[in-house]
Amino acid sequence: MVKRSKVRVLIAKPGLDGHDRGAKVIARALRDAGFEVIYTGIRQTPEQIAESVVQEDIDVLGLSILSGAHMVLIPKILKLLEEKGIKANEDVLVLAGGIIPPDDAQELEKMGVGRVFGPGSPIEEIIGFIDENVPKLKKFREES
Repeated sequence: MVKRSKVRVLIAKPGLDGHDRGAKVIARALRDAGFEVIYTGIRQTPEQIAESVVQEDIDVLGLSILSGAHMVLIPKILKLLEEKGIKANEDVLVLAGGIIPPDDAQELEKMGVGRVFGPGSPIEEIIGFIDENVPKLKKFREES
């Protein structure tokens, strides 16, 4: 297992959604679990998020969306990351959370989102998913 203090997590709120309580709860829980967490705040553009991933050398990108715009914003973020040479779930583990219907969650996972966590997902489940999947990232495989 990778030492959590070496894992950099970015929690971002794309779009016009101003409800950030869940994102703050996740950010704090991940921090308390030993991850290095950066929270971007609300109303981030896909471009700002992709640039933050690069600037902050992120390992895990958590996207919190409650606005219903997930099928527009998340694919755009994935495309921008790819344009910057960052492959989802190979270079950066991409997670999504919020109000996302199951059919949309399946579609997002096909596009490259590692996992979609809905409201009420246990924090331990999110932490476990990160612990299990971060060692599979290219960066951590090369360090081994």
